[in-house]
Amino acid sequence: MDKAKNKKKNLTPEGQFRLSLDNCSKTKDLSTAISLYESAISEPSTIRLSNNHFNSFLYICSNSFSDPSTKNDAIQFGFRVFEHMGSCNITPNEATVTAVARLAAATDDGDRAFELAKGVGNCGKLRTYGPALFCFCKMGEADKAYQVEEHMRSLGLQLEEAELAGLLMVSVENEREEKVYQYLHKLRMSIRSVSDSTAEIIQSWFGGEMTSKVGLSYWDMDQVKEAILQNGGGWHGLGWLGKGKWLAQRSQIAPDGRCLTCGEQLVCVDIDRAETERFAESVASLAMEREVHSNFKEFQDWLEKHSDYDAVVDAANVGLFQQNFAEGGFSIAQSSLLLL
Repeated sequence: MDKAKNKKKNLTPEGQFRLSLDNCSKTKDLSTAISLYESAISEPSTIRLSNNHFNSFLYICSNSFSDPSTKNDAIQFGFRVFEHMGSCNITPNEATVTAVARLAAATDDGDRAFELAKGVGNCGKLRTYGPALFCFCKMGEADKAYQVEEHMRSLGLQLEEAELAGLLMVSVENEREEKVYQYLHKLRMSIRSVSDSTAEIIQSWFGGEMTSKVGLSYWDMDQVKEAILQNGGGWHGLGWLGKGKWLAQRSQIAPDGRCLTCGEQLVCVDIDRAETERFAESVASLAMEREVHSNFKEFQDWLEKHSDYDAVVDAANVGLFQQNFAEGGFSIAQSSLLLL
């Protein structure tokens, strides 16, 4: 205990400042953080503010505007800190931009939040674009929300449930049926089990008046069957089929895959054609990369010429099947069975 006290006594002014700022970050103490900032800029020769210091102040601000009593002070102070940072010619990093984007979104300025996020280029993360995306979704600006999503995907960012749920919500509210269909499938493909809040958005769509108005009255069943086959089974991806009111309710699924509400058997969905091709390309690339003298490309060419074959059996693996014992080895007899 005495050692800790002595250590604090021996701290330099900058060390004491850093310690106090860290404590404000932990406790999210905005008022003390503002006092610290004022003392630092009043004594520039004693305390030299760095990128880390500015980011800590901005972090405290972005975690303080959720409280109505500190929201205005947090936003004003945050923008002031960011402007000071620029005047010091300190380049903001991704953490800086994320914090300021949150401040912009808190003032319902999604445009500024989006421009800030785009400024970090390929360094942007989900959290960097989240403020702009959620702000546009909250404000009901669907087209702007879609623009943010498109930009995020161009950077290779994979949206998670929160982002997809926000896009689904703004699509439902704006009665954009084609987008609702799109985001429902994106949720299906990327989220194993949705949260209660997302489930409520889904139910609100199927329980609304718009749902009964969309959808085709007639369709080609052969086309639907072909689409289901190409998509791996279980879904067709052709849009809303059929008109009328929907009945959407929560249910439990039995161990054998039956819905306990309607009794229908759920279908196992395999990977689709596009995913199959990507998987095959990655396997081929890996094989040729690992085996310098591999004739895998020749094997691929042979398969192209003999495309009538449905399957290829690896005889070497068959010969080694269940041979992992002391006297085990390559079994010619096992491989020979393939010729019978």
